[in-house]
Amino acid sequence: MKDKNFLMIPGPTPVPESVLLAMAKHPIGHRSSEFSKILEEVYANLKYVFQTENDVFMFASSGTGAMDAAISNLVNEGDDVLSLVLGNFGNRWAKIAAGYGANVDKITVNAGEVINPEDVKNKLAEKKYKIVTLTHSETSTGAKNDVKTICQIIRDAGSISVVDGVTSVSAMDVKPDEWGIDVLVSGSQKGFMIPPGLAFLTANERAWKVHEECKHPSFYFSWDAHRKSVRENSTPYTAAVNLIFALQEALRRIKEEGLENIFARHERLALGLRHSLRAMGLELLVKDDKNASYSITSVLPPEGISVPDIRSHMTKDFDIVVANGQNELKDKIFRMGTLGFVSDRDLLTAVSSLETVLARLGYKFDVGIGTKTAIEWLNK
Repeated sequence: MKDKNFLMIPGPTPVPESVLLAMAKHPIGHRSSEFSKILEEVYANLKYVFQTENDVFMFASSGTGAMDAAISNLVNEGDDVLSLVLGNFGNRWAKIAAGYGANVDKITVNAGEVINPEDVKNKLAEKKYKIVTLTHSETSTGAKNDVKTICQIIRDAGSISVVDGVTSVSAMDVKPDEWGIDVLVSGSQKGFMIPPGLAFLTANERAWKVHEECKHPSFYFSWDAHRKSVRENSTPYTAAVNLIFALQEALRRIKEEGLENIFARHERLALGLRHSLRAMGLELLVKDDKNASYSITSVLPPEGISVPDIRSHMTKDFDIVVANGQNELKDKIFRMGTLGFVSDRDLLTAVSSLETVLARLGYKFDVGIGTKTAIEWLNK
């Protein structure tokens, strides 16, 4: 049906109507006092969402821009960096660091697995690393690292932790100040419930001390320029004015719902989806629920049924968009998001639609068992 598409992918995610309406307002001057008042509210609410007392910077970029902002303000050529790789986005940290001349080592696990903290401890005992990069919720696989434990190990070793929270901030509990995360980044098109185009970064004083030693920090992503602007309720360069209108409204909605309720909603929907998929006889890439992201679930197709066919029928028959796998996982998994502006109704719609598609494609299973399981889960 025209104009009825529902995004059930890792991002972009569905956007509330009130946020779309806020974004549709006529732009105002980004150096005006009116816009400065908006930024004052936005910067304060970003601290609430990031659960930090430190400044939160805002870039007109994708989440990868914030990743670049993290590395380019910390790394000098020849620095030793350790990247903990769960999948495509964990590997992206390594690529960015290598691009700035760092010597990059990796701890890499198979798709769907998570990093063993003991492996990190052992690696850091062998060699002194300036920076350790890691992912909280790996968007490409749906695996979830034990960031709290790993970041404590990194701190004990005297290294700086740099964490990708793109699909976890505002969806899953992540406490940079309490957990000792030195740098944390995220993006607007995920749990923040606005379109792509903004990225966020917060850094603590340990990270700032390392930044002071950076010989060639980024110009556009300059931490110094952004900190000065945040404290003046401004931006260093031309702001994405209408996206910030949208962010202002989205942050108000997040505060109204409350972070604890948001985290509980994401956990409930993700686990409900996982139980329903298993009831249908489907195999999940991340086997153990304790290692699973609450933002994205990766599913293996039944034997004899292709991922492109599943995705095509979900879109054509039900206007539901689910994501393919990436790189070596392309056409081997499909990914279903439970991220951002998603509710119980959306879970039931997605599960029942998937059951219908699989039945039409010839998969033999107890049709309706997935929806029944989802209903029972939501009625607990």
